[in-house]
Amino acid sequence: MMRDTILRRAMPGIFALAAAFAVGGASSTAMAQEQEQYFGIPSSRVGPYSAMGTGYYGGIIDYLNYVNMKFGGVNGVKLTYDECETEYNAARTVECYQRLLNKGDQKMVVFDTLGTPGAYAVIGRMATDNVVLAQYGYGRTDAADGRVWPWVFNAAGHYWGQIAVKMNFMAQKEGGVDKMKGKTIVHLHIDTAYGREPIPAMREIAKEWGVKLIEIAVPPPGLEQQSQWLQIRREKADWVTFWGAGSGMNSTAITTAARVGFPREKMMYVTFGGAEEDMIPAGDAAKGTYVAANAAPGKFPLIQDIEKVVYGAGKGNMQNPQRVGTVYYNRGVGAAVMWVEALKNAQRIHNKTGKTVTGPEFRDGYEALDITDDKLKEIGILGMSAPFKMSCAKHDGSERFRMMQWDGTKFVLLTDWVPAPNPAFIRKLIEDSAEKYAKENNLPVRQCS
Repeated sequence: MMRDTILRRAMPGIFALAAAFAVGGASSTAMAQEQEQYFGIPSSRVGPYSAMGTGYYGGIIDYLNYVNMKFGGVNGVKLTYDECETEYNAARTVECYQRLLNKGDQKMVVFDTLGTPGAYAVIGRMATDNVVLAQYGYGRTDAADGRVWPWVFNAAGHYWGQIAVKMNFMAQKEGGVDKMKGKTIVHLHIDTAYGREPIPAMREIAKEWGVKLIEIAVPPPGLEQQSQWLQIRREKADWVTFWGAGSGMNSTAITTAARVGFPREKMMYVTFGGAEEDMIPAGDAAKGTYVAANAAPGKFPLIQDIEKVVYGAGKGNMQNPQRVGTVYYNRGVGAAVMWVEALKNAQRIHNKTGKTVTGPEFRDGYEALDITDDKLKEIGILGMSAPFKMSCAKHDGSERFRMMQWDGTKFVLLTDWVPAPNPAFIRKLIEDSAEKYAKENNLPVRQCS
């Protein structure tokens, strides 16, 4: 049953500011003019996927706190939020969406489910409710076509681009694409929309390369995989792409692969299955595992400043501060950075500097995101996140990933930000899929210049 209580928290400084006004005899009119921007946060801090949720949403909340504490908000607009626990469950995500949508006379402008099942569950409501669905590296891939999905964005790449980067990395390890002919790749995945999401692109690439693709599902939460790995051994797989969720499922894959003798140097983990919390429980067996990253781990300048400003004041959201700078945490910070940059754009575009923006105005700000290397350096996350530029039609962000490998104690970055080898091929898959969906559901297709 859904928890009745939503965790309500105001950003540091709001209540102190109100008290100062009261002591100073400020009028109620002055208080009423104070501007706030409200964000709904559907966290997942409990259950089998808690390692993802605590790190990701901890990073988001820390960055919102940081902006208030360091800069006094966004051009004077304070950032507030309500948090609702979903347990990474699609039905509960819908309930949280409904609960978080409005807070008094404020309305949330962005929703980030962290998971693909939750994104699929609410994606149809965005246009009606005027809320941006910010799929930060997950979710429905063909929503990257802004002509069909004007309210959905993916600022850190999507699964079709990611699988193309990973398969190309395999080809490089094998000596070239021509060497992939006749190879066997197993896509071992959790049996949810998330696990199935890369399959359309995988099938097309495998067909073009002459690769034998075998798709093997694991029922959630994925803590029993013995039969699947025995099948992988029987098939004499050359590579395994692992699409898991939760540290339990992800570490189980590593230890089970070790038991059946499958080399970890032939395993490639998805972004949401490849974090420190997924590797460490597997111990020495995890050494050599490859991971695609859309947010690199490390103490980048912004992360260091968050530690100084937020944790230095005892306001950090992470129960274990040692997780600051890890993969899940940095990914959450990167997601919140995009919210704030979109808010800045919205204020500028609509001549509302220092004022709260509406959902449609925030959407315009998101579509205007232009995150250059210079901007990343200015923010303090150059190298942690990839540069990208949105447009009316293109809602898929960077489309670049860094390959890294677990050395037994930490991730070693192997590449810079790498795009899909044939972006036009991936884009055509996206547009064909989006146009088909629009036709089947009688949806309008925007005209984008």
